[in-house]
Amino acid sequence: MERHVKEQMVAELNQKFASAEAMLAVGFTRIDVDTITALRKQFRDSGVEYRVVKNTLARLAAKGTPAEEIVDHFVGPTAMVFGYDDVVAPAKIVHEFLKEKANKDKIDVRGGVVQGKRIDAAQVEALAKMPGLPELRSQLLALFNTPATTLVRLLNTPGQQIAQVIKAKTEKEEA
Repeated sequence: MERHVKEQMVAELNQKFASAEAMLAVGFTRIDVDTITALRKQFRDSGVEYRVVKNTLARLAAKGTPAEEIVDHFVGPTAMVFGYDDVVAPAKIVHEFLKEKANKDKIDVRGGVVQGKRIDAAQVEALAKMPGLPELRSQLLALFNTPATTLVRLLNTPGQQIAQVIKAKTEKEEA
């Protein structure tokens, strides 16, 4: 590979390392094309990027970025999983992938960085169990709607009670 191509790859990786809210370093072995293609599709659908990196270039690109915390994980076949918006999404997808028995030995989560803080493999698993950004938004919306729904129900109650009394009185007079 020519020097200018390597420099361009280092600059691109450096930008990704600097802008990612969450990044995971994963090792991969014995993973077939169909499996990795399906996994990449899941990543793309969630707005997450999966990229195989050359360790020496990744170490150079990590300088001055939060990824400096995990350069010791750049050993052997390494891929990086970048999450730009949702910090939970990369961990969730990898965790779901590893739940399948056939995939247990194909990917090895080494660690990562979430919002500038280093996390290990156990913390990645704990992160995967947290609700993601869409779930948090829906929970927050439900919290906002609950008081309004309760208020509307309380305001409607006296009117309903009056209507029921009038209806009962009308039925009693007719009988």
